[in-house]
Amino acid sequence: MSNLPLFVGVDYHQDQLQVCVVDSRAVVRQNRAFINDAREVAKMLADLGEVKAVAIEACCGAAHFGEALLSHAPPGGFRVELAHPGYVARLKQSPDKTDFGDARLLADLLRVGYLPGVWLAPAPVRELRQLVNHRQRLVDQRRAMKLQVGAILREQRIKLQGSRWSKQWSSGAKDHPALSNEARWIVNELLEELRHVTGRIRQVEKRLREATADNPLVKKLRSTIEGVGEVTAWMLAAWIADFGRFKNGKQLSRYCGLSPRNASSGKVQADAGLINAANKQLRAVLIQAAHRLMRTNQRWKSLADRLLKKGKAKCVVTAAIANRWVRSMHHRMRAADRPAAAAAAAADALQQQQDLPAQ
Repeated sequence: MSNLPLFVGVDYHQDQLQVCVVDSRAVVRQNRAFINDAREVAKMLADLGEVKAVAIEACCGAAHFGEALLSHAPPGGFRVELAHPGYVARLKQSPDKTDFGDARLLADLLRVGYLPGVWLAPAPVRELRQLVNHRQRLVDQRRAMKLQVGAILREQRIKLQGSRWSKQWSSGAKDHPALSNEARWIVNELLEELRHVTGRIRQVEKRLREATADNPLVKKLRSTIEGVGEVTAWMLAAWIADFGRFKNGKQLSRYCGLSPRNASSGKVQADAGLINAANKQLRAVLIQAAHRLMRTNQRWKSLADRLLKKGKAKCVVTAAIANRWVRSMHHRMRAADRPAAAAAAAADALQQQQDLPAQ
């Protein structure tokens, strides 16, 4: 058995895994298929020698498998990293793509330190993400049905009294006499389904309140950061979870997709809109928060007015407000954590002094 450190690449599938092990000299020690069982893989790795790190193809189930693999690792053993989904998508575009080659490439990139990793979120955060995603799917259904009702009314040139989707407006749309027979039936069906979906959204939001009742991050966000309501706090707690994993506000803003893409070439320096590699749901919520801040907060309202006077487009101004707001949020959240961390460190030091035997 060689004493060289080992690096492992795992091409993940629901039923089986392709596991490649290379040492620090790029020698392939093993590359074969396994059943999707973390215990079997951990046993094989323990027999081979000292494993430094394991890279897993990022996909559904990979995070759960990574946690299971860590639970079977020896004390002080290897670390587990998830390969960035964008990189994994590029692997699929290879003309000679095989599980054998993918696992080998992941292991080798991990060995040389070029693997674009992804944070392995703990189980409570992944559970919160599932709830947030479920709510978002229902909200998207509700929006689609509202758009369909509005399209039918416009097609038949019907104008209703009251604000859009108010109780008066909705009751006027139901069984409207000017609608054709088929259109009236469709509108009534959509309104009934809309009522049902709205009730389901309320149930999910109630579940989210219960799930985050004791979440310290949600409480801190709502009490510390202006413009953060329930939905924004849930999204930030689910997709950011730990502000400390970002070195600065610029990194956090880029993760949220609020940084402009650089489209420079030669002496020409230019931007090309917001970056695409981001969670679109999180970015949409932050853009909506920026719209609220531009109306209700004097600081951000003044900044928006200055940018608009310079001739910036409204959408560009909104993105700029969201970008700077997220950066300031990172600074304030990290500053709020420092006193608590210092107090905890002082308490630990005092406890250690008290535990020392008398000289």
